[in-house]
Amino acid sequence: MCRLLGVVAREPLPLSELLADDLGPFFTMACEHADGWGVASVTPERTIAAVKEPVRADVSPRLRRVVRELTTDSALLHIRMASPQSPVIPGNTHPFGDQRIAFAHNGDFTPVDCLDSMIGEEALATAEGGTDSERFSLGIRLRMDSGMEAQKAIMSTVADIRSLARSSASLNCMLLTPDALYAYAAHDPHSDVIHRRGPAFFALKYRVRTDAVVVASTGWPQDPPAWTTLPEGHVLEIRRDGLSTVVHAG
Repeated sequence: MCRLLGVVAREPLPLSELLADDLGPFFTMACEHADGWGVASVTPERTIAAVKEPVRADVSPRLRRVVRELTTDSALLHIRMASPQSPVIPGNTHPFGDQRIAFAHNGDFTPVDCLDSMIGEEALATAEGGTDSERFSLGIRLRMDSGMEAQKAIMSTVADIRSLARSSASLNCMLLTPDALYAYAAHDPHSDVIHRRGPAFFALKYRVRTDAVVVASTGWPQDPPAWTTLPEGHVLEIRRDGLSTVVHAG
C-alpha cells in the first residue's frame, strides 16, 4: 500500500511552499511507506516531468533538493510500500507515464497480468517494470490516446480490473495531465487491509482554498469543514485553468 498527495495552484511556487502544510506529515509516513518516492509536475512548456527513486523518502537528499528547487503550479507525489515479491527498483517506482501523463496508484489487484490482453504487447513493451499499477496506467493511457476523456478512461479501466481481477484491496489513484489533476477513490471495505487499518485508511480527501486545491490519502489530521471526503467510485477533476473542481460520478 502507498500514500498519495496532489496539488493544483493558481500560481507556480516551489514545492516546499506549494505544500507547506502537508509535506511534513506526508513524508513522516515514509518510515512505513519506505520503498520509494516519486514527484511528477507540469512544466512551463505544458509537459509532464517526473523524478523518482527507490529510496525511503524522508532520508533522500535528492528528494530534499526536488522539494526545495522544483517550481510548478501542479504536482503529484507518491510514497511506496511495495507489495510482497514486488522488487524495490526504479522501474516499479511510481509515478508511471511520459510527457503526457503521470499516474500513481495506492492499492493492488491480482493477478498482476489480468489487463495484459486488453493492453496488448506493443504497449506492454513500453513498461518500465512489472507492477499491476503500471498496467493500470497503461490501460488509462491507451484509452486517452484513442480520444477518451481522462475521467472516463480511469473509470473504464477500473471496470476492466473489476471484471478481470480476482481481488483488489484498493484502486485509489491520481492522474496528472497538462490540463488537470484527477483523483479516483474506490476500495474493498472487507479487505484484510481495512480489517487491520480501519475504515478510513483508503479515504481520499481534498481541501479547496482560493489559491490551491490539495487532494491526499489519509495519515494526518484532515478534518471537516476544511477537508472533504471524495465519494467512493467518483473522480475528482481539478482544472489548472481557473482552478475549478468537478466530482464525476462513476
